[in-house]
Amino acid sequence: MGTMIGLVKDQRAPKAVLKEVPIPRCGPDEVLVRVKATSICGTDVHIYKWDAWAESTVVTPNVFGHEFAGIVEEIGSEVTNVRVGDHVSGEGHIVCGLCKACRTGNAHVCPNTRSFGITAPGCFAEYCVVKASNVIHNAPDMPFELGCLQDPLGNAVQTVLSGDIVGKSVAVIGAGPIGLMAVAVAKACGAGLVIAVDINPYRLKLAEKMGADRVVNSAETPLTEALMASTGGEGVEVILEMSGHPDAIRGAFEAAAPAARVSLLGIPTREVSLDLSRHIIFKGLRIEGITGRRMYQTWYQLKGLLDQQRIDLRPLITHTFTLDQFEEAFDLMASGQCGKVVFLHDTLANDPAVRIRNGEAIDYGQLEFTT
Repeated sequence: MGTMIGLVKDQRAPKAVLKEVPIPRCGPDEVLVRVKATSICGTDVHIYKWDAWAESTVVTPNVFGHEFAGIVEEIGSEVTNVRVGDHVSGEGHIVCGLCKACRTGNAHVCPNTRSFGITAPGCFAEYCVVKASNVIHNAPDMPFELGCLQDPLGNAVQTVLSGDIVGKSVAVIGAGPIGLMAVAVAKACGAGLVIAVDINPYRLKLAEKMGADRVVNSAETPLTEALMASTGGEGVEVILEMSGHPDAIRGAFEAAAPAARVSLLGIPTREVSLDLSRHIIFKGLRIEGITGRRMYQTWYQLKGLLDQQRIDLRPLITHTFTLDQFEEAFDLMASGQCGKVVFLHDTLANDPAVRIRNGEAIDYGQLEFTT
């Protein structure tokens, strides 16, 4: 099959390397995709920095990355739902299909899940292999840089639409890329007042571009105080917690209105203490834990929003790079002075010059993968 250039987590330590690796083989129920664009997720930053979560979860050596758009180049012998030349993205959860969760409409929490780009080879490369059952078709005229944003958009859609939203006050706590998408989705789906909360002025300006009616810098004004003031002392009816910060989580429950819904997507790095009696039980709150996308309900929902142009993700893409510029791209992500960061792959695939950096050839080496 030959070789390709991939961004590889080859050591269980910080950073990553470009390596020349085998082009993955396409199994009978899989498709081979020539990757055209990918985007960096917060999960990829965890992998790149190699924190405690990555140490306990990620398989190495491995091409990482899981948000992509591309064109199908080969299909397996048993594939009937995909054709060569199709424009596609993919669901990143590779599930068993046989457990109780899968068979009762809850495949997104399958206990046997393998994760594309985390525990299975991913997409920061010239090619990737995807299960045909995981393929998401894109319109041929959808720009690849937008197509690769659908995976994180699905997280935002599931978070927003896990309960009633129409006409209600909504607080999005954490204006990272998924939080910014949640702002746009909430507005598109008929929310009332939408408040974005963060400590990063750059991200708060982006939140205004994505449709937030009000922004709150919680480094300047206490979160609970600001949310209560914004709702006339009633509290917020729908809270979408995207930051994972323990103080923000506590503040979210304190600022929730009686009978509110709190959807939790942000992942805290340590245990969070809560006053269950005052802020959850006696308020009668409904709490939703959000992981990934519902397979495949969320995909159809987000496709409807995109295809009918109910939301515009273009303001969210603030920077693009080629894959050989990964160090600069990940440093930018870590700084927080960006929206969504996208890799455009055609230059890497077609121009050997990108395999030279600072006047010196890159030693790619060889790497064998366990699939």
